[in-house]
Amino acid sequence: MDWLTLPPLTALRAFAAYAESGSMSAAGARLNVSHAAVSQQIRALEDHLGLTLLERGRSRGALTDAGLTLAEAAGAGFERIQRAVAELTGADADRPVQVTTTPAFAANWLMPRLARFRAKYPEVSLMIDPSPETRSLRPGEIDLAVRYGTGSWPGLEAELLIETPIVVVAARSLVGDGAYVSPADLSGFHWMQEIGTNEASEFFECHGAVLDRARGLTSLPGNLMIDAAREGQGIAVTAGAFVASDVASGRLRILFEDRRKKGYFLVWRTGMLRPQARAFRNWIRGEGKRSLDRSDRDQK
Repeated sequence: MDWLTLPPLTALRAFAAYAESGSMSAAGARLNVSHAAVSQQIRALEDHLGLTLLERGRSRGALTDAGLTLAEAAGAGFERIQRAVAELTGADADRPVQVTTTPAFAANWLMPRLARFRAKYPEVSLMIDPSPETRSLRPGEIDLAVRYGTGSWPGLEAELLIETPIVVVAARSLVGDGAYVSPADLSGFHWMQEIGTNEASEFFECHGAVLDRARGLTSLPGNLMIDAAREGQGIAVTAGAFVASDVASGRLRILFEDRRKKGYFLVWRTGMLRPQARAFRNWIRGEGKRSLDRSDRDQK
């Protein structure tokens, strides 16, 4: 970053306060200075940039296009700084630990274990965001994420929680007990995948086959998809760890496996985590280790 090109912080702060409040007097009150001081700082900012930020004609006080652009950037920047300071100083101690993950992971792996976290850390509030979207990890917002992949996300720390392949499963009532030599043998069935993913199409493409769209493809939350697979409504693509008990009991059978990716990783921003988020990270690490140890024992 070229620090010398940035405008004076005092002038930028005065402009951001004005843009947020809509008047010189209100901005002055927020900054504990006079409205004249705010006006002077905005004039200085315009001189520094060589731009007009405020309309001073008939639309008195309205932001110009340049002013709107700068106000949006400055407001977002100051907000992120405020959140980071609150996080680092403990001022946001009452804010829940926010964890984002997929609906399938939340329903099938996290929720059955969450009572143990509550028993160990009753004072820590949580906010679980079961979303197929990849959320950004920003100060003051999402603290931790659980993502499926190879463990490589630039700028983020990642630690393996559970190692599991993606599996193609179905109820015997749908596919019977016969052998399926190629994924193409399954193209005539109805398929299901988790919302926000294209795992079914990817699986077929990886094996040189094409999904028969005439049979339809249903995208739905991961936990509902597994319920539908148990009922024989279609073939599902999911993590093997989520259907291990179903496979063991015979409710579902594994038709194919895809081991190109590693498993589910705990992900967080590089740097410090606030104490409440560290507590959750330490706990879920332990739960992940228990799962990995159990998996190792089952394979021996």
